Amino acid sequence: MDELTEYHRQLMAEIQGDADAMGLITSEAFLEKIADVLDEAGEVTSLSQCYYEGKFGSKAVQVDAYAWDPTDEEGVLSVVICDLVLSEQPQSIDKTEISRLLKRLVEFVVAAKTREFRENLEETSNGFVLSDLIARAWKQINKIKLILVTNRINKSRTDAQSVGAIGGIPVTSNVWDLPRIHRFVSSGQTREDLVVDFAETFGEPVPVLKASYDGAPFESYIAVIPGAQLAEIYEKWGARLLEANVRSFLQARNKVNRGIRDTIRDDPNMFFSYNNGLTATAESVEIADIGEGLFLMSASNFQIVNGGQTTASIHAARKLAPEQLKDVFVQMKLTVVPSEKAEDIVPLISQFANSQNKVNAADFFANHPFHVRIEEFSRRILAPSGDEGYRETKWFYERARGQFADERGRRSVGDRKKFDAEFPRSQFFTKTDLAKFENSYRCLPHEVSLGAQKNFGKLAQLVGADWEKKKDSYDEVWFKRLIAKAIIFRNLEKLVPQQEWYAGGYRANIVTYAFAKIVHDADQKQKLLDLDRVWALQRVPLNLERACLAAAQAANAVITNPPAGIRNMSEWAKKQACWADLAKRPVDYGQDFWDNLIDPAEAKAVTRTAKQARQLVSGIEAQREVVIQGAEYWNSLLAFGRSIRKLTDREQGILRACTQMPTRIPSEQQSLAALAIADKLEEFYPKDS
Repeated sequence: MDELTEYHRQLMAEIQGDADAMGLITSEAFLEKIADVLDEAGEVTSLSQCYYEGKFGSKAVQVDAYAWDPTDEEGVLSVVICDLVLSEQPQSIDKTEISRLLKRLVEFVVAAKTREFRENLEETSNGFVLSDLIARAWKQINKIKLILVTNRINKSRTDAQSVGAIGGIPVTSNVWDLPRIHRFVSSGQTREDLVVDFAETFGEPVPVLKASYDGAPFESYIAVIPGAQLAEIYEKWGARLLEANVRSFLQARNKVNRGIRDTIRDDPNMFFSYNNGLTATAESVEIADIGEGLFLMSASNFQIVNGGQTTASIHAARKLAPEQLKDVFVQMKLTVVPSEKAEDIVPLISQFANSQNKVNAADFFANHPFHVRIEEFSRRILAPSGDEGYRETKWFYERARGQFADERGRRSVGDRKKFDAEFPRSQFFTKTDLAKFENSYRCLPHEVSLGAQKNFGKLAQLVGADWEKKKDSYDEVWFKRLIAKAIIFRNLEKLVPQQEWYAGGYRANIVTYAFAKIVHDADQKQKLLDLDRVWALQRVPLNLERACLAAAQAANAVITNPPAGIRNMSEWAKKQACWADLAKRPVDYGQDFWDNLIDPAEAKAVTRTAKQARQLVSGIEAQREVVIQGAEYWNSLLAFGRSIRKLTDREQGILRACTQMPTRIPSEQQSLAALAIADKLEEFYPKDS
């Protein structure tokens, strides 16, 4: 069985399992699974399911999901159609079938603009909600993306193709087929077909100067790219052109920098002088020497790793001040990084390029030491078997896309069974999953509802601001409590669709709002959820589960009954006012919920005990290191420190204690101090020693 067939078999099993557990039809379960993939890949922001199928006149119309952000100045409306084929072997889909499905989306958008179509729909139906949104937002829409999501194999290999216009608004089509989904899930790579052809597709090649010597680890070039050309490239590829960390940064903020826009409008000739330019990477490039110097003809997997705001702002100016763009030029530094080294090198280029612009380290959170620490905990810490299990397991944290699939895939069949037992797939979670769990607990459900990447960007800001001041608080206890939050969150995901009051739709919003609500209401009584108990049991206690469902019912009532003037419930769930409405609403949880909450002092006691245990282990390890080095080493270090006059009287006393071995062994505290002194003196060692 080849890798793609194996992935298809596994995907179908997961979809059908999710559909059974959550009371969904299979296509809904498929879209649920793919929504975060599309968000993280930069294809859409915050996908909302909105199934409608019918006729308008003689035309077949259909839509399964959409994405629209009224605060985004790019004005992109994405409409999605789902094609799920239940089969053991992956099937293929041809260009004719793709066109037929995408035409249904086109006809829906065209119909949505007409009053006749809208008036014939039930006001509570998905079709009316989306068509009403399209009609109201039409003047803000600058681009329409048609997206086909399928578990079949697309033989035509087209991507981001222009397919004309609807009412003067340009339309592109895009296909996410099985191989493309698999590429992203296994490695984060979606862009094998993202080839920017500067010469053919975008007007002209870009003159470059080589900025690396022959034999350098990576090829580098300096270029000047016309603003109009850059805007045209961004028009086609959009946020997918931006490296993932930059995309997270922009999605957490207003994309258009008004200072950049004003320069383009008022003083375009000075743009080159005022702007810092772009830093970009590519997996490969085609460079031609055509007599007048070197020219960049095309770039494969072209990614902007610094200058995302410049790019988005120039693109916005394409509509607001198109005549000025002809005078705008942007400097660009381009590094060619082969695909096998991209995962390690591209994030570093992104980080160091942006660090010059006073961007917080949290903006490059994919490489933040926080993630490295959580990854390490997840590989080491055993989860209890609980009262319903029979063996200890681990929760696999995927810091970088594809780690889970890679770890599992490189093992033999026998070792895979061991891996699956140690790391059950149900205990696998990603960075965006972590952000959902954590921001729900932080009572930010409206942020979670904005979509995977925007929510991730919000957590990056919060933890990044926290990290330097109290990085030690993100310890093993914090990790175990994070897993407890994951257990509560995922249990709610399964239970909500099974409730009588659940009418379908908005499950993701209801879950995050319900979780935030119980945390908020406990806090109002100066109490906390007993996360340590959830970790120990590896399940949600019944009293907490009942409280979660009571909160979920209240969340459903708030989300599905927006105030007058707001018809779109997904948009309502993204507003802080929606959370404020639920936060103040009384919920009857039952006395057993309140009886099982804990005082903050109890939670701190657990953290304090764990910290003392860590210090004890650290002290023992330090003592062991001091003994291994031996008395002679500490004698020479004492002499060196005295010779350069860099030791205080206290430090000399500590080093003297280490020279008494083996007659007398220094204490754990002395050992910790001795190692710190050794680190301090290391910078004064002669360079040739």
